[in-house]
Amino acid sequence: MKENKYDDPGFFENYSRMPRSVEGLNAAGEWEVFRHLLPPLESKRVLDLGCGYGWHCRYVMEQQAASVVGMDLSEKMLEQARLRNNGPGITYLREAMEDIDFPPGSFDLVISSLALHYIERYDLICRKIYNCLSAGGHFVFSTEHPVFTAMATQDWYHNAAGDRLHWPVDHYQDEARRITRFLDNDVVKYHRTIATLLNGLLDAGFRITRVEEPKPAPAVLEKYPEMKDETRRPIFLLVAAEKPSTV
Repeated sequence: MKENKYDDPGFFENYSRMPRSVEGLNAAGEWEVFRHLLPPLESKRVLDLGCGYGWHCRYVMEQQAASVVGMDLSEKMLEQARLRNNGPGITYLREAMEDIDFPPGSFDLVISSLALHYIERYDLICRKIYNCLSAGGHFVFSTEHPVFTAMATQDWYHNAAGDRLHWPVDHYQDEARRITRFLDNDVVKYHRTIATLLNGLLDAGFRITRVEEPKPAPAVLEKYPEMKDETRRPIFLLVAAEKPSTV
């Protein structure tokens, strides 16, 4: 399923007001950990799947990457990317992540930030990414944590006074489509277990080099105190993987 909720005017208007939309990577609680998972970027050919506003595209070019292709299904996202984060070496393409069909060895690094939970065929995209990477290439991604996606409600359990008591986890082993509520809209996401996320990489041929479950950086918590409860359960899973130099 290739849902393009981000081109819905009302949904996009709500998304455009989120801190990470306004301030970019500095407002992304997981960014500091994600950044340290990246390999040296100088002279790398990079593909950004689900590039959104293009913040990561601009970052890799600032680190002297050779080029970056930012891909997104949303034309509204790409309009903002071209407006905010354009420049030499950056190319933006409107295409679904599932449809990538680059020649073998086209990129040295593939990144994806908070997009894979919208993809139905995770196993397929892992194989496609593996194929388009050069030998020794890297794949680094973030996705919503399975603890977060297990229940479609994606909300805390509250007491009668409205206090957040705990984060419920149920139906964890039921890997399937979830219709969740995000920015006052129904949005389709796909829940997978941690095992499925990691084994999908191994089955495609990758070697997993690092796994992280970050909480917001102190500077982000100081600026956005409403994120304090994000330290009580993981919201994101970050994974770094490598295609072997010899296969």
